[in-house]
Amino acid sequence: MVRRESFSYTVQVRCSQADAVALLSDLSRQEELHPLIVRVRRLPARPGALASYAITDRLELGPLRFPVTYQADVLLAGDDEIVTVARQQPGTTVRNHTRLRVEGDLLRIDVEITLTAPASLFGYAFRQARAAHLGLASRLGAVLDGRAGDPPPAG
Repeated sequence: MVRRESFSYTVQVRCSQADAVALLSDLSRQEELHPLIVRVRRLPARPGALASYAITDRLELGPLRFPVTYQADVLLAGDDEIVTVARQQPGTTVRNHTRLRVEGDLLRIDVEITLTAPASLFGYAFRQARAAHLGLASRLGAVLDGRAGDPPPAG
């Protein structure tokens, strides 16, 4: 049995849309944002993808720490929308749909993450994905606002 659930977040930054798209659509730059990623390697693009990557995360389960490598594809990288999908065995998929919109002097970045996984793995995978992507959200503002050296906001 497979389960699917989504969560979303919004980040507002002071940067150009082009700068945000450049960062968010280049998964080789995710090491500076994503708290679990320890390695990103570019692969030949899979059919239907603009770019493909092998990404290694370091996961934790109690006192155990272990690496997991999965494949991620950039499917769409437009001026105001980015779609990526990551696939990990067994049968786990994370779809990231990002929309960008200028609001006054701010850029609003709305992200929806949808995780699909076998029911037996779903709870752990969803908790890990949500924590990692909310950590990414807290770093995203600092990086795009040009404050990469500042500590991420508490919360």
